[in-house]
Amino acid sequence: MKKLLYAFLVFASGMLFAQKSNTVKFAVYKDVIGTVKMFDNHKSDIEKLNVYKTKAALPSNLKKFEYLADNGLTEVKLKKNAGNPDSISLELLNSQGNVPKNSPIFVEGYKIEGPKTRIYSEMIDNIEVIDFNGQKCLSISTIQK
Repeated sequence: MKKLLYAFLVFASGMLFAQKSNTVKFAVYKDVIGTVKMFDNHKSDIEKLNVYKTKAALPSNLKKFEYLADNGLTEVKLKKNAGNPDSISLELLNSQGNVPKNSPIFVEGYKIEGPKTRIYSEMIDNIEVIDFNGQKCLSISTIQK
């Protein structure tokens, strides 16, 4: 009975951490994942924002990010002389978090895979290690203020 209860608690905690946020809105700039909120700090550097409200509306260059578009997806274009926000690969994040380099990372409950996939480090508020189906993974919460 204790084993069954323990298994249920582990499963429930994994599902709790993997719940997708219904408030986070993702943005993409140069094939790197960020949040719309993160780009508020770069308003003066933004040349153009393309907001796509549905997955079906995404252009072909953003189709690979459709798993992040539950709340829409914004494509950001910065001015030519604007600097790029700092980004980091999932592989490096996993390495720093002492989890296998090929592990997926959950950002506000959205599962992001691929060790070469990059995210903007500026959007990260908190990182913790979680157990997802017996695999150690990183769970990232973003700045939502």
